[in-house]
Amino acid sequence: MYRFFVPDGQIHQGCAEIAGDDVNHIKNVLRMEQGDPLVISCGQGTDYYCIIKDIRSDQIDLEVEREVPVRTELPLPITLFQALPKADKMEWIIQKTVELGAVEIVPVRTRRCVVRLDESRAAKKRQRWQTIAEAAAKQSGRGIIPAVHEVVSFTEALRYAAQLDNCIIPYELFDDMAETQKTIGNICAGTSIGIFIGPEGGFERGEIEQAMREGVAPVSLGRRILRTETAGLAILSVLMFRIEGENDGSLFG
Repeated sequence: MYRFFVPDGQIHQGCAEIAGDDVNHIKNVLRMEQGDPLVISCGQGTDYYCIIKDIRSDQIDLEVEREVPVRTELPLPITLFQALPKADKMEWIIQKTVELGAVEIVPVRTRRCVVRLDESRAAKKRQRWQTIAEAAAKQSGRGIIPAVHEVVSFTEALRYAAQLDNCIIPYELFDDMAETQKTIGNICAGTSIGIFIGPEGGFERGEIEQAMREGVAPVSLGRRILRTETAGLAILSVLMFRIEGENDGSLFG
């Protein structure tokens, strides 16, 4: 069933409205008609199952048939601090990390980043990235639209991460898998998680040391060297499995 996000003020007393760009998408791309079902969410933990009551030039009127608590969000919020990769890799990273459950993506400038964005280009990129996050949230049935932040420095990212309960940084020179398993296990008992992923070429040792001084724990992703667009997905997948398994009582191992 097609899914759309709307502001909370557009859902009221058994009715709802969809406005903006989604109107054209519903009318002219999906070619939906009066009586067709769809799902809307305002990002507050509830899905609204609706049918189309009327299609106007600038608005879709809906009748809310039932309200269902969102079950697609992880019980713990995960923030991805992603160093800027080359080309269009960031778009793919955002799409997939949203599908896996991240609630925030923070693009980070690190010393080995090849990409350099001025203020104007960074603003345009962020707008594009946020659009991708919204599309991925719709496709994967998320209850919220994850926020893509403005590009920040590594130091600024660490400062932002200080408000989180647990932070990890995969590092290819850290090969203690037993310690990694212990760290991951402890993270699942916390209330918020930050993941730092380096660019092509990885983090400089000085950045790793700086992160560790700020309480960010190094972890291993195994004996293989993963690309920047793979590393975040790997650790997010591990966390998603452990958190959801632990939450519903099916975790084993």
